[in-house]
Order: sequence, then C-alpha cells, then structure tokens
Amino acid sequence: MSYLDLTIREIHEAYIAKKVTPSQLVFEAIRRAKANCDNAFEYIAEVEAIDEANKLGECETENFLWGIPFVAKDNFSTKDIPTTASSNILNGFIPLFDATVIQKLKNKKAILIGKTTLDELAMGGTGTTGHLGTTFNPFDPTHKRMIGGSSCGSAASVSAGIVPLALGSDTGDSVRKPAAYSGLVGMKPTWGRISRFGVFPFAPSLDHVGFFTRSIEDTALVLEALAGRDEQDSTSSFYEVVPYHALLQKPATGLKVAIISEINNSKHCPDIIKAFDELVNRLGSQGMAIDRVHMRKDLLEAIFPIYITIASAEATSNDANLDGVKFGPSYWGKTYNDAMNLARTNGFSELIKRRFIIGSFALMQENQEKLFLRAQKGRRLLVEELHKILGSYDLILTPA
Repeated sequence: MSYLDLTIREIHEAYIAKKVTPSQLVFEAIRRAKANCDNAFEYIAEVEAIDEANKLGECETENFLWGIPFVAKDNFSTKDIPTTASSNILNGFIPLFDATVIQKLKNKKAILIGKTTLDELAMGGTGTTGHLGTTFNPFDPTHKRMIGGSSCGSAASVSAGIVPLALGSDTGDSVRKPAAYSGLVGMKPTWGRISRFGVFPFAPSLDHVGFFTRSIEDTALVLEALAGRDEQDSTSSFYEVVPYHALLQKPATGLKVAIISEINNSKHCPDIIKAFDELVNRLGSQGMAIDRVHMRKDLLEAIFPIYITIASAEATSNDANLDGVKFGPSYWGKTYNDAMNLARTNGFSELIKRRFIIGSFALMQENQEKLFLRAQKGRRLLVEELHKILGSYDLILTPA
C-alpha cells in the first residue's frame, strides 16, 4: 500500500517520522494521475507540483496540510493553469489569479497536482457531459457504473488513490452524490462557510464549495483550513471558525437525530434502505436518540422542480458572458448576434442548451411570477420546514 492510500493525518504522521517526503509523494501522485484510466483529469500540473514539492523545507508539525497533494475541480480559478469547466467554450482560458480556497491551501503548503473533470459548467449529476467524455468510477474497472457528478473527476481521483484531498463544488448534489458512489466523505458546508471567490458560478444562491476526503477527521481538518470570512466574497460568513476536529472528541450520547419517514421508505432501493436501517440501529446503540418525523409530501415532491427552475434561471444569467467575445473561441458573423449564436451553438453541449432554455423560459416577463418567483417561495417553505425539524433535533439523517 502506498502512502497516497492513507488519510491526511496518517500522511502527516509519516512526514514527521521522515518515512516519506513530499517530493516522493508528489512524484507518485503524478505517476498515478498519468496512469489513470477513469478520465479524471483535465490537466496534470507536473512541472508546477514538482517545483513546489522541492521548495518545501522541514515538516511543519502543527500544519496537517503541509506537503499534502490535492486536486481541484476544473471550475476553480488557478493562476497560469488552464481552467475550462470541462466546456469547449472555455478551451484555452488561463486565469490570472487563484480562487481563495486554492490560495488558502497553497498558504498551508499543500501541493496542487492537477485539475479534474466535471459535468460541463458543473451542470449535471452523471459525470458524462464534460467535453472530454465520461468520467468512470474507480470501483468498477468494467466502466459500467457511473461515479456521479458534477464533481466526478475530483471524487475519482481520491477514490483511485491519487490524492487524499480533492476540491469540488455542490449546487444540487455534486459533491455528496459522487462521494456516496465512490465510498468517500463528501462535504457540502453551510452556504457561505467557505469562500466562492474564483469559483465559476453556476447558481450563486445554491452554489457551495465542498471537498472529498477519506475520513471524517480529515474533513474536519480541511474545513478548519478553508472556512472563514473572505472580503472578496460578500456572501461569505462572518461566523467564527471553530476547531472542528476537536468537536469529534465529544461523546455522541444524547444527540437527537431526526429521520424523515417520507424520504426513507423507498421500495426502489432495498439494499440502500437496509444499510441505512443498520446504521440507524448502530447509532441508537451508541446512545443517540432517534425519532422518525414527517415532512409535507407536496414540499418533498417539489424539491426537484424548485431546484431546476432556480438553478437554470441563475445559470442562464451567469453564463451570458460566454459569448465567443469575452470568453471562448470566436466565430465570424455579419452581426454580433450571428457570431454569438455560432459560438454558443458550437461551444455548449445539448444538456447546457436545455438548461439555458429552461432558465430563459422561467425568466421571461410573463413567466417570472408563476415560475421563478414561485420556485423561490417554494424554497423558502422548504427551508422553514427543515428549520422546524432542526429546532427540536441536532441533525437530520438521510441516505445519500
């Protein structure tokens, strides 16, 4: 087993014991990335990563991210490194600055070894719509099972043992689903807890920066490093960053857990429900108080249409600048509209075009109140319903 198959804490302990060096680990990570057959990478930062690893001095014993190789989903801005969001329309785009989270990890002396694939512009949940084609699940060498998306390459790179940490983004379920499909811990924090500055927006009112690790402890350590107020992101939270890893030492006895009955009674996935019920029984035996609660069925059934309406409308607005003039390959046309139509027709996949059609339809003057504004009101009702439950419980537990 390679050190790359370990957790961040275990790698850190190996560094302290001088069992391995960052240069050795980075070389191995790059070798594995090049050999990867899951189509997980947009760009491998071989020269940059080796250079950074060679610059590191003595191990910083209190810095758990020192020398840790990581990857970033290719919708995170990376200075002087191509960033495409897995879309043809952004081929050749090279940012002039790093996203805040990239800079935070660099400040901790973690080492970026590459950019990973995603569903185009982070819209999608299958890992099949990026311009390089399908990203596969490392658990299935036959390539018959999907890894999910949109943060498909990030999940695959951790699951395949290339890196112990990968950045992703989550708007619908783009971190949580790939994590569930590949046996990882996928973190989607509270909105605003981690700065989104430098992350290509999909739907800003729903977008979150998230990440993948191999353990809950690693997740807590990384969250401590990434969370916090960022003046470059006005939506980032002012709440103090607490020592999340220390909270893991608190006993779970007495925690009040809610299970929403309407979510957990599906007959379509008996194996998942069986595994979930076994987990619930295990948690109960550890002293947690577990109750089954109810939630309005009409609200639960409205979740997807609410999401797709809001997300598509916001994406349509956000991506209006991808026109072949400001970004992307240019096309000749007699007028600006002709050139823009050609650029967008050739630059986007069918999925993206469908999302833009839905978003444009929802934003039409005659439709805004009955579609877009109604979806926003529905979201508020969902939030209020969940707040009612969390007013009496510490957490809500659901299958991923």
